[in-house]
Amino acid sequence: MRVNALDHVNIITGDLDGTARFYQELFGLERCDAPPPLTPQNAQWMYDGEGRAIFHINSLDCPRAYDREVREGPTGSIHHVALSCSGHDEMLARLDARGMDRKLNHIEAIGLRQIFTQDPNGVLLELNFFGD
Repeated sequence: MRVNALDHVNIITGDLDGTARFYQELFGLERCDAPPPLTPQNAQWMYDGEGRAIFHINSLDCPRAYDREVREGPTGSIHHVALSCSGHDEMLARLDARGMDRKLNHIEAIGLRQIFTQDPNGVLLELNFFGD
């Protein structure tokens, strides 16, 4: 057994449309309705250019196979979600156009530039740009 890759990140929110729009506009992800029995009113999946669902965005009342207490706001034990990205300068321009706070980090030893920002629900995003 081995882990092949991160499959997706699930975000539960009181603002389904606003959160899906954030990921669509900032990252250019394709917004699609989740498969039944979920509905467009309780779940949206955000796909990358390769057809992979990167984010599953669910409303607070969305049915869950494994239910537990959900609190909106900072993400508890999960510190951040890291995404491998390209187009560093374009991403900075998009963040600036939205007036979003961000923190930059550069790890020269491995050629990595990072941008840290938060989604509308307080999910910390680590955007990694190797050699970009």
